[in-house]
Amino acid sequence: MRDDAPMIDNPVLPGFRPDPSIVRVGDDHYLATSTFQWFPGVGLHHSKDLVHWRPLGGALTERRLLDLRGVQDSGGVWAPSLTHHDGRFWLVYSIVRHSGTAYKDVDNYLTTAEDIGGPWSDPVFLNSSGFDASLFHDDDGRHWLVNVEWDHRPGRPRFGGIVLQEYDAAARAMTGPVTTIARRERLIEGPNLYRRDGWYYLMLAEGGTGWDHGISMARSRTITGPYAFDPADAVLTSRHDPGLPLQKAGHGELVTTADGQWYLAHLASRPERGPDGQPRCITGRETCLQPVTWTDDGWLRLADGTATPSTRVPAPSGTAPHPWPAEPPRDDFDGATLSPEWSTPRVPADETWASLTARPGFLRLYGRQSQHSLFDQSLVARRVTHRRVTATTCLEFAPRRYAQSAGLIAWYDASTYYYLRVTHDEDMGRVIGLVTNDAGTYDEPADTVLPCGDWPRILLRARIDGPELRLDAAPEPDAWRRIGPVLDATRLSDDYGTGSRFTGAFIGLCAQDLSGTRTPADFDWFDWHTAA
Repeated sequence: MRDDAPMIDNPVLPGFRPDPSIVRVGDDHYLATSTFQWFPGVGLHHSKDLVHWRPLGGALTERRLLDLRGVQDSGGVWAPSLTHHDGRFWLVYSIVRHSGTAYKDVDNYLTTAEDIGGPWSDPVFLNSSGFDASLFHDDDGRHWLVNVEWDHRPGRPRFGGIVLQEYDAAARAMTGPVTTIARRERLIEGPNLYRRDGWYYLMLAEGGTGWDHGISMARSRTITGPYAFDPADAVLTSRHDPGLPLQKAGHGELVTTADGQWYLAHLASRPERGPDGQPRCITGRETCLQPVTWTDDGWLRLADGTATPSTRVPAPSGTAPHPWPAEPPRDDFDGATLSPEWSTPRVPADETWASLTARPGFLRLYGRQSQHSLFDQSLVARRVTHRRVTATTCLEFAPRRYAQSAGLIAWYDASTYYYLRVTHDEDMGRVIGLVTNDAGTYDEPADTVLPCGDWPRILLRARIDGPELRLDAAPEPDAWRRIGPVLDATRLSDDYGTGSRFTGAFIGLCAQDLSGTRTPADFDWFDWHTAA
């Protein structure tokens, strides 16, 4: 390989962007990823060369397509499936409305669009038997849905197997029998079907989404089975080597380039050791690419002959580099809409609570419900993508009661966050202070409170340096003051706390008004700097 040959650096989509679904249309590659409780639903990215990617925002931008009010943290949109057939994009997605008990309440939907930017059609309900649904378009014109079947019965494996049923596109409905096509002692999910050389191939995620994660394959001469599993332990996994920089590797999809080169898109995570020595993945589950090939006897393998993910792999040969313009480090909130890097929990950003026009050049957040609400939070946030991140903002805010707050938040979910907030104290007036929620233990440390009534503008800063998080405030750029101690950034991860947690760390801007008067907080700009 030439020293100047183009290379893919993994992760290609850093930060919380899991469960990649990849498709090529002509010379364009598109990646869809899970978004869980965050809007817009189903993150979309675009590349010409598999090396450089740009965000397109999300597919599900409207309440008619996605209603997440009341959905629990780590519920919502799971494992989308993006395909292209008959001149249209087909997007299948699951909405998990409840999980964590014997039951999992989930609905699967299909929407289509002629252009990746939409408009997307009104969703078609498919089924509710499980999650990780994906659509396969066979050569004979028939369409088939596969998904995990969830089994709530005592004494039964919860992951009850992979089921297959035909989808009638003309009738916009499922049709025919439901057939179980795969079961295994090891947990399997994330099914995707492919057809090659007379075989139907079933790609599966296995072992759960944690440290035991991996990808396996099975194949059959007929779509309904029986399917024989690959004799290899895994096509891809990190489970046997905790020293690999990419851990939790699994849940993938295949794509071919225009000249027939095969690549596997998959998720993986980059662990950071916390103060207690435990590995935790602040940037969540991220999207990576690996070149793959087929053996003489028809099984999929990584092109380097291993089954472990690499951080740097060859890009497609013969493809011209196609970088995109770099995002400016400062968002001055001068646009008509928020940048596609921003996300909001459960509801889309709109002028009723996140306005770019009420005060031009500012993002005005009207205070609404608490940061624990499952309905109407005023929070806009962006994913933590690197080991080192510095986020700074300038706030103008005049609270009159303790129920009114606004500021900068380092966020995993409602159970775990660090909040540098401005509020009102009856004795001191306007103050800055730290609010923490540590796996559900809420606190407002009194020794972090700093009066700031005479500050005309308030600068707030969050600095992540590996496992450490520091929060600072200042009335002007050269007068920073530390607020609170050095904090454990690794707690902002799937691997901390209890229960099933599937997202990743964010840093965001938020406002609350628990009195219901919707006191506005004006953010003049937001700076974002990262380093490896």
